[in-house]
Amino acid sequence: MNKILYLPTRYFPAISGAEFYIQTMAEILNLKHNYQVDIYTSTAIDFKALREPNGRIINIGDKHYDIVNNLKITRFPIKYNVLLEEKLKTIKNLPSYNLLKLSDDCLIEFLKNGPYLGNIIEKIAHSTKFSFDLIHTTFFPYFNLIISLILGKLIDKPTVCTPFFHFSNPRYLNKTLIEALKKFDQIIACTNIEKKVMVEKFNLPEDKIKVISMGVDYKKFALSSGRGNNKFKFKQKYFKPREKKYKMILFCGYKNYEKGAISILRAIPYIIKKYKKVYFVFIGPSTIAFNLELSKIKKTITRRVINLTPDNLDGYYDKKKIAAFNETDVFLMPSRSDAFGIAFLEAWASGKPVIGANVGATPEVIRNNIDGLLVEYDNYLDIANKVITLLKRKNFSKKLGSEGKIRVRENFSWDIVARKTHETYQELISKKVD
Repeated sequence: MNKILYLPTRYFPAISGAEFYIQTMAEILNLKHNYQVDIYTSTAIDFKALREPNGRIINIGDKHYDIVNNLKITRFPIKYNVLLEEKLKTIKNLPSYNLLKLSDDCLIEFLKNGPYLGNIIEKIAHSTKFSFDLIHTTFFPYFNLIISLILGKLIDKPTVCTPFFHFSNPRYLNKTLIEALKKFDQIIACTNIEKKVMVEKFNLPEDKIKVISMGVDYKKFALSSGRGNNKFKFKQKYFKPREKKYKMILFCGYKNYEKGAISILRAIPYIIKKYKKVYFVFIGPSTIAFNLELSKIKKTITRRVINLTPDNLDGYYDKKKIAAFNETDVFLMPSRSDAFGIAFLEAWASGKPVIGANVGATPEVIRNNIDGLLVEYDNYLDIANKVITLLKRKNFSKKLGSEGKIRVRENFSWDIVARKTHETYQELISKKVD
């Protein structure tokens, strides 16, 4: 039995694509591929907590999330008040760090991004009792990547990174940060576009990058509809009684500028001018910028926006979320910060058409005019026009959703992703043994 360590930035109950991917891989590989899986992570629940003490965290001593679906989670507190100079000195004094030969500039950039998990660093400094056959981390460009590399050097075991490299976002294109990616034994890219950018723009070795797409639990979304009196009905719960037949536009993700949530808010008045009977549903963590923009919109459109946060949900597969995907007419996520976009797969599994931004990896994920539509990033007039097209052209909209559903059913499952990941691990582990 191989023993692997997952070292993600955050873990459940933190909810985003990167965390859900790692959680799903850990559970499937443990259950179906006979791996012993350990998980080290931070106490952060939201992104703010990775760097700032006023973010949401799980308190050390709270046993509620120590075990998630039979896997033990070790959560390390984030050290917020340690000076950068002290962090640098501590890391550079580790013998295994010196084997990495990273520049000071690279280390400093990762330290600034956090999370600084001082307790793991202390364990590495004072112990050699780590027993793993492989270490897998995510998500670029956070400091847990550096910890994974240091630990890999300490025990002389292969390191893997799924960076979810948001190359269309300028702040991810710092060549100093890319230096760390080159130190991993294997990079897993979600799309061919992501791999091409890393190879051609940042000179990562092509043979070091393997493309493994994301997956979806098809049955959770496609077969949740149904039949039975106990099925949660989203429109019945949240729409006004006389407006249950109104159309619905759904966004599910981190509600910020990068994900396109603010652009959607700005598109709403233009959509309602041409199509009045429609609601807009946002599911995911909110941001200050989103809330400010929403307050402006609500001055004129007070009842058209339904805003649900993780506090309103019971886990990733919450019945309200699944019902929203089942009942929506269009899924809309015009993001520039997606290495893939698991939510597109969830919408297709529900048989719904999708709209994404014509930037980054999304044009490889969405086949324009086949299973979805592409819009110019942050162009709320373009967003409005594409939404109106799908609302008014019922047959076209249904065709896009049907094509997406067929594609997901035949090509994208978490079992396929886990099998390819397992094969990748075995190649790396066998090479190290040889």
